[in-house]
Amino acid sequence: MRVIIIGSKGFIGQNLVKYFQEKNYDVWKADVVVDYADVDRYFLIDASTSDFNTVFHYQKYDLCINCSGAASVPDSLNNPMRDYYLNSVNVFKILSAINQFQPECKFINLGSAAVYGNPEELPITELAKRSPLSPYGFHKLQAEQICEEFYSFFKLQTCSLRIFSVYGAGLQKQLFWDLNKKTKTGEPIILYGTGEESRDFIHVSDLAKATELVAQSDFFKADVVNVANGEEVKIKDAVAIFFNNYPNNINYSFSGDSRKGDPLNWKADIQRLASLGYTASIKMVDGLKDYYDWVRRE
Repeated sequence: MRVIIIGSKGFIGQNLVKYFQEKNYDVWKADVVVDYADVDRYFLIDASTSDFNTVFHYQKYDLCINCSGAASVPDSLNNPMRDYYLNSVNVFKILSAINQFQPECKFINLGSAAVYGNPEELPITELAKRSPLSPYGFHKLQAEQICEEFYSFFKLQTCSLRIFSVYGAGLQKQLFWDLNKKTKTGEPIILYGTGEESRDFIHVSDLAKATELVAQSDFFKADVVNVANGEEVKIKDAVAIFFNNYPNNINYSFSGDSRKGDPLNWKADIQRLASLGYTASIKMVDGLKDYYDWVRRE
């Protein structure tokens, strides 16, 4: 199978490239990052125009995985137009190019559980009400609607993954990256929230495996699939697991103040993903030990 991974230089993109190459897929890459060393099967996208026609005009693919886009709730509040173009408009441009040059190519868009906002009940099924709390969440929802549009009117095979809280070595943002940075300041560590907030964490290697399972499925009728482990982990417990890797005791507290755009509690219903044979292979204690080893090297 020939696969094109758009956003191949990002955290998830790099991990998908590695995973699919190790599985002996014919992997092609595309991103806005100039890399003179990586010229083999790599398309440099002009960030000013985001023209994807060249990507699909000269090569045929069985599958396109879109990992590109913005991935920051706070930044989407500060720069909503930028977030809109990266998470919504570019999806439309990619699907337009696929429709024009090779409409038989399957398309997986890496979306977000941010489309749910604060759910009315747990676990969250794919049929749950969608109530985004940020421009980021709205734009990820729009991307899903664009996938549905191209399936409904042009019969393109599309699928959207609603990814929950992904982590792993190489991720230079979000909770565990911020925790490590705070240990270096010498200042008291004060965290947002109460610690009772929860997330459904998934290691990036398990995300890659889940993506492959979806790619091999028939979930391409504008389907949506939750990608998580179906486990609710309180933030205070996740922090304790991570800090337990440090040789010295880390003192920290929670401010009680919530951050705009952040949901309170998440736990995914992963029956659709599990029906494809998915089971988690990385326990959180092991995944965070690996992440700790990586940040210490960095």
